[in-house]
Amino acid sequence: MDITSLAKAIAISVGAIGPAIGIGMIGSKAMEAIGRNPEAANKILVPMLIVSAFAEAVAIYALVIAFSIK
Repeated sequence: MDITSLAKAIAISVGAIGPAIGIGMIGSKAMEAIGRNPEAANKILVPMLIVSAFAEAVAIYALVIAFSIK
């Protein structure tokens, strides 16, 4: 295993930890809010999906960086 493979592995693993934790927290808090107030499910779902997409974009950026390491 050469150093670039190790650098790529570290870049994607570190870059995926934050979004994974963030998406988990977003989902759990949204389900908690819907459980407390079921009528607000439509108002909670759209912002939850938008924020999840932004968190997922960070992981995609980490993947792009990992692929660009030469």
